This record gives sequence, structure tokens and C-alpha cells, in this order.
Amino acid sequence: MLASIPSAIIVGINGSEVAVEVYIGEGFPGYRIVGMPDATCRESRDRVRAALQISGFAWPAKGIVVNLAPATERKSGAGLDVAIAIGVLVASQQLAPERVAGLAFLGELGLDGSLRRLPGVAPMVDALRGYDVVVPVENASEALVAARRRVRVAADLGELVEALTEEADWRRVDASVGSRERSASPPDLADVRGQPVARQALEIAAAGAHNLLFVGSPGSGKTMLAQRLAGVLPPLDRDRALETTMIHSAAGLRLPPEGVVEHPPFRAPHHTTTTVALVGGGSLQLRPGELSLAHNGVLFCDELGEFSRSALEGLREPLEEGSIRIARANVRAVLPARFLLVAATNPCPCGGGPPGACQCDDTARARYLRRLSGPLADRFDLRVVVHRPSVDDLLGDEAGEPSAVVRERVVAARAVALERGGKLNAELGADELDSIAPLTDEARGVLRGEMERDRLTGRGYHRIRRVARTIADLRRPGDALVGVDDVEVALSMRAALPRTIVAERTRWIA
Repeated sequence: MLASIPSAIIVGINGSEVAVEVYIGEGFPGYRIVGMPDATCRESRDRVRAALQISGFAWPAKGIVVNLAPATERKSGAGLDVAIAIGVLVASQQLAPERVAGLAFLGELGLDGSLRRLPGVAPMVDALRGYDVVVPVENASEALVAARRRVRVAADLGELVEALTEEADWRRVDASVGSRERSASPPDLADVRGQPVARQALEIAAAGAHNLLFVGSPGSGKTMLAQRLAGVLPPLDRDRALETTMIHSAAGLRLPPEGVVEHPPFRAPHHTTTTVALVGGGSLQLRPGELSLAHNGVLFCDELGEFSRSALEGLREPLEEGSIRIARANVRAVLPARFLLVAATNPCPCGGGPPGACQCDDTARARYLRRLSGPLADRFDLRVVVHRPSVDDLLGDEAGEPSAVVRERVVAARAVALERGGKLNAELGADELDSIAPLTDEARGVLRGEMERDRLTGRGYHRIRRVARTIADLRRPGDALVGVDDVEVALSMRAALPRTIVAERTRWIA
């Protein structure tokens, strides 16, 4: 007899429907699975057989063939186990076909028949829009995020069959099950003492979604500042929250208790991270990398000078396009990757330290910063030198401005930008700057002088205008013109590399 059970797999960050076809016929007892399964899929024979027998069902002593359609798409993971088990029961006439009509099944089987948590359930459920979906208990909250129809849950195979045959009621769906880990609150900007210029750069970056690079000696507070950037960003709107949730689910990350990622994600990969782990992909199955996991949030690259050159160069296209196009022999995928990049680096291998303490020669400093290519450095709208705070700032009793207060200004500036152009200032095209960020004559003259002295490239010119527009929105909401003071502040926060810029040049004009 033949049975066909709907299920799904993950391709990149999207779900793809799979028909699990099970045929049981005469012949020597055996089990074959076809349809481009990977090793984990092929091992389903042992998991399904043990789970059925321990749950009190018979394993057919006949020839069993399982086809995973479409046969041209590689199948990976153990998420098809439950569908295969139900298919065997239907094909062996232990379960009536009408009992599974209109249902799709997702989940991994344990040898004891338990339904185990499955990564990537939200995109899979989204791909099964025409069915009620049965998932493991621990995947309830993820499934509800993307479900178009009813979500059913079961703890083990025996309980599932009893519910299908109406011998027992379906288990009540509890959205909080499986999401017991509470997400920690982001660190507060009030912890930062001193550093007025770096704090202002952080606020500008958050308000306009501008990429930010901190350069400074060890202990100056670069990492501490960068870790607080996500805390001054506004919560995600519904569309962005669902999009981010789908990506995190596809990557197998634990979702928050409410099931939806409501706050901008903060990702901080180690500097030894490989290019594939950073960008995404894989030889056997495509998975989102750190750039996609930071989508709609912040990507923090600490010790930027220690990242491999290939990993850093992999940042360039996503920073411009907001997506990653990955192509393999059998599959292609487009992964979203629109994030706010904040990075920190020492000025040289020894770290610099107090004036005159650097022990590196010019060759060592040049070699250290050579990994940060000119085209990549040009994509940082803000490049700020961070000096060690003074003793009075560190030992004083006055706390810094909290993240909540800064966030209010960031939200107001973003609202102005969105109302004016429908996008944040960092996303403005070059053809939109003249209408959205018009310059005063004096401001235009300053920028012209910088370009004539070869201090600005064409890309840098446009980025300075975008940053100046954000500064004007923070200082004078609703003012159409970008003034010379705004441009000078934007220029002062774009330090040349590896040239050292004194702190007096970087200033905030009230």
C-alpha cells in the first residue's frame, strides 16, 4: 500500500514542502530511502523502527521504500522522522488514511518514541500553509509564529496516534513551552563613564543606521561602548520582528518566551570565525551565517584587525546590498543581511597605550591595518578614535546618560527620517541626497575643499552627507537644510586610517 504524508525541510532560511511517500510491498524485508537524503535522513530507518516497536506498533516484515519528493532537492536532518513513521503506519494499514487527512508532520523521533525539538520549525510551518501541522511540544511557540492554520502538539508517538484515532484528546498547545530561557536585558549606556565623543558617535550610528568603527588602545572602552548599541535601538516593528524570527528559527537558535524576536539582535562573532560561518552557506546544506543572524540588528566585530582578510572582504557586498547570494551546484539561496556594523580595533599590534608607549614601527602598523582594505574602511560612515577616559571620569560618582534617554532621541530622529523619505538616512541613495539632505552654500564649500585635497572619495562624500543629515535630525528635528556645523561634525567623526586624529578635532557642536 502507498501513503503520502506532507512534511518540510529548510533551504537557506526558507521552508520547502516535502511529500514523504511510503510504499510497502511484497518481497524480502528491507528499507530503502530515496530522494537525495543525507546521512541523517538515511539513519531514520533505525530511529523509526525502534520508535514504532517501543510504542507498541508492528514493523512490517516486507519491503519498504520511502521516497522524499521532490527527488531533485537534497534532504537533510532528522525532521522527517515523524512523517516517515506515520507513513509506515498508514501504508501498513495500522492507521486509517482519513485520520491523517489535512495534516502535516514535523519532528525528530527518539528511540523511545519521543518527539524531540526540531530546529527551523517556523519556516517549515510557513511552507505548509495548506495544512494543520503537528510538531513536538517544545516547538509549539515557534510553530505558532508562522502558522496559518491549527497547530497540534504531541510528546511521543503513542500519544500522537491516540490523538489521531480520537482515543485521547489533543494536548493543549502552550506557547510558552520550549522557551524557558529568558533573554537578558542589554547592558545600559549609563555604565560608560566619560567618553562624550564616542557616546555621541554611538547615538548618531543608532539614529541613522550608520556603520561605526572605534579605534583605540586596550582599555579605552571600545567593546563596552559597542555592546550598548543594541540597547539604544528601538524595538522591531511586526514585519521586521517576524522576518528576524524566521531567520533565527532556521538557524536553530532558541526564540524568546513570546516566540517572536522583538528586539534588534546583537551578534558578536569571534575573530577566528571562518568566512562560511560569517557569511553563511555550507557544502551539504545552506544555513544562515552571522551576517544573516544580525539582520535588522547589530553585528559587532571586536578585534577587527585579527579577522582573516577573506572574512572581512565578505562584509563588503552585504553592507551595500543588504543581502547575500549563495550559489552551490544543486541549490541557490538569497539570505537577508541588512545590519548595523560596529567594529573595534587597536591602532597597532601592541595596542598603542599612552602617548609614546607604542613599540611598533611603521611597517608593523601598516601590516596590522592592511587587513582592513580601503574599500571596506570606506564603508564605515563613522570612524572614531577612542582615548582612555580620565581618572576623574572613572572614579567620579556621576553616572552616564542611560540608554532609555538616548533611545528616545534615536526614536524621534528615526521617525523624522522615515516620515521624510520612507527610509533611514544610511539607506538614502545618492540621487536622493540633494532633495532630502540639501546643503547650505558654506557646507557645500567645506565638502568641496575636502574632495579637492583628496580626503574624500565619491562614496565618502555621500556618506558624509548622510551622517550630516542624521546629525541635523538629532539637533534640529524638522530642519530641511544641512548646515556647515553638521558637516564639520560628520567630517570630524571620519578619522583617516592609520593616521592618528587628536581628540580636539572630534567635537560636538551644540
